[in-house]
Amino acid sequence: MEHSHHPDDIAARLASGPKINYLRDWIYGGIDGAVTTFAIVAGVIGAELSAGIVLILGVANLVADGFSMAASNYSGTKAENDDCNRIRQIELRHIRNDPEGEREELRQIYRAKGFEGEELEEMVKLLSAHEEVWVQTMLSEEYGLPNVQRSAGMAALATFIAFIICGAVPLVPFILGLEASAMTAAYATGVVFFIIGAMKAKWSTQSWYYSGLETFIIGMGAAGMAYGIGVLLRGLASGAGV
Repeated sequence: MEHSHHPDDIAARLASGPKINYLRDWIYGGIDGAVTTFAIVAGVIGAELSAGIVLILGVANLVADGFSMAASNYSGTKAENDDCNRIRQIELRHIRNDPEGEREELRQIYRAKGFEGEELEEMVKLLSAHEEVWVQTMLSEEYGLPNVQRSAGMAALATFIAFIICGAVPLVPFILGLEASAMTAAYATGVVFFIIGAMKAKWSTQSWYYSGLETFIIGMGAAGMAYGIGVLLRGLASGAGV
């Protein structure tokens, strides 16, 4: 069993509140960090520049792009929370100013779920007896909003840390003084994608191998596109005598 059903354990688990998962923010930052850093590494190697230049550009990308992604995720998550709070205030105002109208909304929502007659009226009565329960029910059933809000700061932090950790991997060969090649960076990047996928299998019904392979294919597809565009632009630049 995933957790205990002893009354004391249930009470302790419910008292701590629902756990918020920032997995998507981690995966988002990790894959993007690895892809963008790999694209820079491949492009610089193609231009036959030194390993020092690779490290300078790579680290600059990690810090600047990582912060940019974290800031964007923060703003996006905060906008979602602000919108949820706005709708919550609307529902509170409607419940206080037109309670019968809101009860009719409850009635129609639960009638569509199969409740009828006295059972339906008892359901409406119970849900509308407590304002907080009433509001949360309307937010969930009418607007499809979650009962808990994700922290904008935690979402941004998860994205930034994942971007830095995963995005640094393509730079490792250059840091360690190993053979500087796009192929080495590609291998390292591919390993990162597979590990990200294997780790997220913990929160999935997929096997770790299938999840890792799926993320590997998606990530390497994105990395391949980035590399292909770099090769194309490099060819155009060479043809133009740049």
